[in-house]
Amino acid sequence: MGRRGATVPDGTRSESECDVDIYTIIFLALAVFIFLRLRSVLGQRSGSERPPFDRAARDFPKGPANPAAGNATGNVVPLPGTVLDHTPAAVEAAPTVDRWKGVAQPGSALAHGLDDVASADSSFDAGRFIAGARSAYEMIVLAFAAGDRRALKDLLSREVFEGFDGAIREREQREEKVETRFVGIDKAELVGAELRDRAAHVTVRFVSQMVTVTRDKSGAVIDGNPDKVSDVTDIWTFSRDTSSRDPNWKLVGTESGR
Repeated sequence: MGRRGATVPDGTRSESECDVDIYTIIFLALAVFIFLRLRSVLGQRSGSERPPFDRAARDFPKGPANPAAGNATGNVVPLPGTVLDHTPAAVEAAPTVDRWKGVAQPGSALAHGLDDVASADSSFDAGRFIAGARSAYEMIVLAFAAGDRRALKDLLSREVFEGFDGAIREREQREEKVETRFVGIDKAELVGAELRDRAAHVTVRFVSQMVTVTRDKSGAVIDGNPDKVSDVTDIWTFSRDTSSRDPNWKLVGTESGR
C-alpha cells in the first residue's frame, strides 16, 4: 500500500492530498467571508464614536435639580388611594390668574397659601389632592369605627393616632362596637393652606352623609340610629414634609364643622 500523500509514478499528487488542499481553500474563503460580514456590521472606529450606553445611569432615579423644589421626579401618592400622573403635561403650571380656578379665588389667602405649597412641592395639584383627601377621609372614618389601628397608623400623624387609639381603647374597655356606613360625600373643599418651614399644611372641609350606630356588648343600640342618615361636617388638616422623600400626606388635625 502507498503512503498517504505520496507522489504517484506519473508525477501527480494522490487524491487524499488534493482533498486537503480543497478543504484549506474552503476554510480560508469562509474566514474571509466572516471577516467582511463583521466589518460591515460593526463598522470601523473613526475616533468620533459615542461612549458606550450606560443602562444603570439611565435607570437610576435622579433627585430634583434643586433640593428646595421637593420631590418633583417621581410618581407621587399625595394621599392614600390616589396616584398622580407626573408627566410634564400633568405638572405644567397653569397661568397664574387661573392656577386655582374652581378651588380658590385669585388674590385670596387660600390662593396665596396654595402658591406657597406649590412653590415647595412642584408636583402639588389641588384637584388631585382633593380627590385623594376624599378617599383618605372615608378610609380613616371606617378604620376608626372598626378599630383598625394598623390602617390608621399609616394615615395619621403620631399625635392624632394617639388620640384615635385612646378613643378606641376606651370603647374596647366598655365592650362597645361602632358601625359606620357611608352614604356619600357631598362636598370636599379646600379652606386653608400654608407652608410652615418645609411642612405643607392643607385644610379640607368635608360634608358627608353616613349612618353611624354604637352598640353595647349585648348588641343593643346605645347611640345613633341604624335607619337614619346623618349629615356630618368635618374640617381636617393634612400635612407633608416637602423636603422628605416620603410623598404621603398625613392627617394632623381634626375638628367638627358647622
